[in-house]
Amino acid sequence: MKRKILVLNILLVCLFGFVENTLAEDKPIKSVGLEQHDFFDPTRKEKVEEKYSFGIAYHLEAGYAQDHQRMTSDTISALYLHGARVGAQFEMFLPMHFSVNVGVLYTVLYGISRQHYHSVDPDYVQTEIVNNHIVEHALTIPVRVQYTIPLWKQLSMHFYTGPQLMIGLAQTDYVKADISDATRAWLIAQGKNIDTHDMYLSKERWRTNIMYGLGGGFTWDRYRLEAGYDFGLNNLIRTSAYSKDRMSEWQWHVSFVYTL
Repeated sequence: MKRKILVLNILLVCLFGFVENTLAEDKPIKSVGLEQHDFFDPTRKEKVEEKYSFGIAYHLEAGYAQDHQRMTSDTISALYLHGARVGAQFEMFLPMHFSVNVGVLYTVLYGISRQHYHSVDPDYVQTEIVNNHIVEHALTIPVRVQYTIPLWKQLSMHFYTGPQLMIGLAQTDYVKADISDATRAWLIAQGKNIDTHDMYLSKERWRTNIMYGLGGGFTWDRYRLEAGYDFGLNNLIRTSAYSKDRMSEWQWHVSFVYTL
């Protein structure tokens, strides 16, 4: 009887050992530091491969513009012109979040300048004033290199730099002169136009204004808000009456852009 019990125990031990070894073979062997997590691991960074696609986007732009005619002497007073600009641009997409923007915009600006003179006529004792109401019309052609930084979902931020060409269409000076005849004759002798005239047709100003600018803004879906400043590089004075002076026109703008 004891021998039967001993044999039974040996058989049970062998059976349990076989089952345990079989189950152990089905379990994966884990190495320290190489665990595979099925749950979210905040320390794990998955590298997302960015895809670049070349293409063109079309934009409509409208905004506020302010030009500053900067002088190097006191012969002509500095002038601020305020107005609006509207137009269209197209954007060519490049790799690495870069793009090139080229556009054509129409700009209209208005400003007031006031010149004070001491009367040439000794009997005319009060200070004489010449008021200049300037209305400027121009075509603006910006060429920008842009870099875009994605922020969140459809929100992105961008920066741009590049030249801008401003071509003057008309710059009318509506002159209102409260001066004596003697002062009028003296100003005309100095080569100064004191009647209403177009500064381009009278050859007082050059039409071409070469500028270089910096700016940036934010884009949400199809809507973009941006601002920039352009620095005038060339001298715009053409007439010999102000040959010793230099004037450059700088522009600041803020625009709302819609992508078609």
